[in-house]
Amino acid sequence: MMTEQNKTEKKYPTHIVYFLRDKADSESPEWIRTGAAWTHADNEGMNLSLQVMGHPVSLVIRKNKPKAE
Repeated sequence: MMTEQNKTEKKYPTHIVYFLRDKADSESPEWIRTGAAWTHADNEGMNLSLQVMGHPVSLVIRKNKPKAE
């Protein structure tokens, strides 16, 4: 039986990732979409899914927390 706790939901990206390329005939750069990002449920980081030179790249970003001395 499906419950609210084990039901999977399709998670859409919370952010879109772009790289900026200079255009010779303009002061404004060209924005090229290169991936997407999803924030973690704990709001302490995000997962990135990128396309770099035609290859898929997955990254995880976490907030920097200084270690206790």
